[in-house]
Amino acid sequence: MSKIDFETIKAKVKETMEAPSCCPELKAVCADWLGSVGTPKQKEMTAVLLKELEEDVNTLDDVIPFFESADGEKVLGKETAVAFAKKAHELKAQGARYCFCPACTAGSFLLEHRDSF
Repeated sequence: MSKIDFETIKAKVKETMEAPSCCPELKAVCADWLGSVGTPKQKEMTAVLLKELEEDVNTLDDVIPFFESADGEKVLGKETAVAFAKKAHELKAQGARYCFCPACTAGSFLLEHRDSF
């Protein structure tokens, strides 16, 4: 993957953190990483951020079973769960790997550009 500029990385970390779908753990690590930029802790926090992204960014294979479950219908509502499952299957058929929620979209961008940190 080609390298991208550091300002784009910072913007994507902020986008991940501010996404309504971002879990509290990843939100906290994003905030800590942003606070570490330009300090001696930045390198250490980059490793922490990448590890957290690997744990929290979901693949389509992770989310499809949830969208198709009773729990998914309970959390999202039946209509939304069905629509999300359909979209996830369509994206997977097109070769996409990651969940399409805002947090996973921005987070997967960061994982795919880890060499730009």
